[in-house]
Amino acid sequence: MYPNSIKNLIEAFKYLPGIGQKTAERLAFSVIDFEDEEIEFFENSLLDIKNKIHTCSICNSLTENDICDICSDNHRDSNILCVVDDVKTIFTFENMNVFKGKYHVLKGLISPIDGINPEDIGISSLIERIRKEKFNEIVFAFRPSIEGETTALYIKKIIEDLNIKTTRLASGIPMGADMEYIDSLTLERALSDRKEIE
Repeated sequence: MYPNSIKNLIEAFKYLPGIGQKTAERLAFSVIDFEDEEIEFFENSLLDIKNKIHTCSICNSLTENDICDICSDNHRDSNILCVVDDVKTIFTFENMNVFKGKYHVLKGLISPIDGINPEDIGISSLIERIRKEKFNEIVFAFRPSIEGETTALYIKKIIEDLNIKTTRLASGIPMGADMEYIDSLTLERALSDRKEIE
């Protein structure tokens, strides 16, 4: 019932997570009213995301440079490393401004039932970095789940000989919750009350 240009734009918006038919239609019709410079900005922003964004060569976060702003910041606490399984967790923590250490992003969590093994999520590069940079503490900021627990214990076992303190976020975060949907107060408290892994 729509002209092809509108229909195609609606379909394009539906590629985004959480966007259904009705929301996609609303977004498409709002774009019709954009000024030329707004359309150009929108178009260039999409192209920049695709062409300029890549992973940091040290921590695997997203950046436009070879090394991200956090890894290249000499004022960060280089004694503590926060390991996450999703790059969005870094931006959540940074928006709260409660963590001043360094980060490392894994490519997911160990899940044998899904065929995801340690070598699939980049643990070897994490271990190499831990051995090289000599951190005093490793914080596992994984979503509370069996996979998160398995991954944390696996890494802890590998680095046991380094005598590094390993901690996880404190309780208060519900099992299976996505980090990005947890309110900032709960997340801040979980980070500040983190517990040592036994």
